[in-house]
Amino acid sequence: MEDKLVLLDFWASPFAMRVRIALAEKGIKYESKEEDLFDKSPLFLEMNPVHKKVPVLIHNGKPICESLIIVEYIDEVWHDKSTPLLPSDPYQRSQARFGLIMLTKR
Repeated sequence: MEDKLVLLDFWASPFAMRVRIALAEKGIKYESKEEDLFDKSPLFLEMNPVHKKVPVLIHNGKPICESLIIVEYIDEVWHDKSTPLLPSDPYQRSQARFGLIMLTKR
């Protein structure tokens, strides 16, 4: 069975960009659904009812929210595709996470 991936995002969101980059690095195909952040779709509200923020990755009908969590999820699920997104060493991984956070604060 082929994985069905849908990314609910907004083109200008740096957090959604983080996920798009991770998917591209792994060479993973997905369907992108642009959200109107002022008029959120029923699917979006169903998949992220608590925070109602982009991005949301829907993998085979199951939502994953928050960009850093999504990047780690992508790295774990598709560990056999290309090189890892995050280092295996815990300290280096913490530094990479910090770098990802700093990229979105600029």
